[in-house]
Amino acid sequence: MEEIEFILDSTKESMAGSIAHLEKEFLNIRAGKASPQMLGSVFVDYYGSQTPLSQVSNVNVPDARTITIQPYEKSMLQAIEKAIMIANLGFNPMNNGDNIIISVPPLTEERRRDLVKQAKSEAEDAKISIRNARKDANTEIKKLEKDGTSEDLCKNAEDDIQKLTDSFIRKVDEHLTTKEAEIMKV
Repeated sequence: MEEIEFILDSTKESMAGSIAHLEKEFLNIRAGKASPQMLGSVFVDYYGSQTPLSQVSNVNVPDARTITIQPYEKSMLQAIEKAIMIANLGFNPMNNGDNIIISVPPLTEERRRDLVKQAKSEAEDAKISIRNARKDANTEIKKLEKDGTSEDLCKNAEDDIQKLTDSFIRKVDEHLTTKEAEIMKV
């Protein structure tokens, strides 16, 4: 019985991890409004090591269409500008000698559709991850059944895992619906 509880808990934890990962990925899909997370994937060459942009500069959003980056060291301006270009985020950074200013362009209809496709792809990855957690849990339960755990307990555990799976898949769909609406809103 304890083994089944452990399997259920670890499966739930794994599925919750899939949702958390999806939420993190959705933050990187920009919906036309400036946010510091848009630059989360930017790494700067800081004295020979790749360092996240947020650790070598101050990233601010003064308004809905602008991101300003103020490096802690002025000598880093060129390196930061280069890193933003390399990250290929579709931004054109402007260096004014003190900081870097990025104007976030409004999204075109085509770009919005691409972002929705990207969001759907991330959601599908999350669903696959959740289904894999279900498969692993069911495999563990089958092993327990072979080792003598009662058939009824195992059947109930499989039903519980299916209910868990369904609820997490619903959460993924809810997140996707919300993100889609956010992206398509002009």
